[in-house]
Amino acid sequence: MRIEAQLEPEAAVTAEPLPVEVVYQDEALFVIDKPPGLVVHPGAGNPRHTLQNALLALDPRLALVPRAGLVHRLDRDTSGLMVIARTVEAHRSLVAALAAREVGRMYLAVCTGVMTGGRTVEEPIGRHRTLRTRMAVRSDGRPAITHYRIERRFRAHTLLRVTLETGRTHQIRVHLAHLGFPIVGDPVYGGRRRIPKGCSPALAAELQSFPRQALHAALLRLMHPVTQREHEWRSPLPDDMQGLVAALEADR
Repeated sequence: MRIEAQLEPEAAVTAEPLPVEVVYQDEALFVIDKPPGLVVHPGAGNPRHTLQNALLALDPRLALVPRAGLVHRLDRDTSGLMVIARTVEAHRSLVAALAAREVGRMYLAVCTGVMTGGRTVEEPIGRHRTLRTRMAVRSDGRPAITHYRIERRFRAHTLLRVTLETGRTHQIRVHLAHLGFPIVGDPVYGGRRRIPKGCSPALAAELQSFPRQALHAALLRLMHPVTQREHEWRSPLPDDMQGLVAALEADR
């Protein structure tokens, strides 16, 4: 028996002039500060209006670079710093540096619950066995290492400083939820929103309405692929997370 199938060609990613905040650029790199709500690259359900579309409008030559220069990704509702390679050579170098764990990334996250101290989480992550759009800690998953330190404690929450050794899908969100300290506002791993007993109406409203997971890529450090000089960029907390932290602080 012979079976024939005709595959449709993959649709080309088109340029779209979307607003993108560029915090650094030279002939080899862009560093951008991604807002929450922006999908990084087209996929099922998001064929357009993504960061990749915006990058092609920013620099049409990125069409010649794999994935329009994207070296790593952030979840749609995670904000913060990303590096974009503007040449094939820079892309190759940065992908290799990321694989060799030579790119420093630090995140700020507001999690539910009061942590007593920082630690390293070394739990493998793989696709959830039944919910295929989710990830989970699994013994047969890929190695995943997350370090976190306490930035500030509140009455029923903690602001964390998180660094990654690996870059698994949803890694920070999965690891913190696995520990029992899910990120505030996480629609996938956060479960039902927890409102601390006796908290102020202002904090209760802030927690109920917070529109996304409270996770921000605040620092990016790397060796420039051309000059071989170390560069570091920082991004302040966006307005929505600043408002959340202020409400938590006021409720002490």
